[in-house]
Amino acid sequence: MPISWLITAIIALLSIVFSLLINDRWASKWIAPWWGRLIIFISLCKVVALGKNNINTHQSYIIVCNHQSIYDMLTIYGYLPNEFKWVIKKELEKMPFVGSACKALGHVFVDRRNSQKAKESLIDAKEKISGGVSAFFFPEGTRSKNGELMAFKKGAFRMAKSLQLPILPLTITGANKVMAANSLLICPHKITLTIHPEITKEQVDNLSVSELSNLAKSIISSQLCEKI
Repeated sequence: MPISWLITAIIALLSIVFSLLINDRWASKWIAPWWGRLIIFISLCKVVALGKNNINTHQSYIIVCNHQSIYDMLTIYGYLPNEFKWVIKKELEKMPFVGSACKALGHVFVDRRNSQKAKESLIDAKEKISGGVSAFFFPEGTRSKNGELMAFKKGAFRMAKSLQLPILPLTITGANKVMAANSLLICPHKITLTIHPEITKEQVDNLSVSELSNLAKSIISSQLCEKI
């Protein structure tokens, strides 16, 4: 744990410096991924990424993923090849080093307790999602305590319809075996990142927000169920 925090501090500081010296996209691509890779390495874990052929790295997506552990974030940062901006809860803004680095890298904090400010944050996020940069959501809003998918919030799917972008569903399994929600105990375990085929622009056009949410949830859940 002390080594993980040291890595977090170093990568955060480097991300801030290179965001200022070059730009946030360069720092996101070349500096930030080492945060995930190094901590997963010292945790004696292995990540297997499946379905990389389902990604077009030049396409902007609305990316949605299940959330069970802080190791979900490490896995995404280290092993998802897309450029993206997190759309994350405002509480993480106060997290030492991580909050400042996320600000420098252009990630978007959403105040879930204030609906008006949340809407304004999502409007700001839309300006950053183009040219191969995606928006990343944990649509459950927080980590699942028992590994089962919770209800999905609708913000990601409203943004997909508003921006006319495809939705890229991801499933992470095994991360909660490494560190469960509300636990500091780290246990080495294999983590699997499954990148599903996209929900196309045509589907985004033709389906309602609720239908898109249910479709994404069923896709993510299908792989989750196979691994349980």
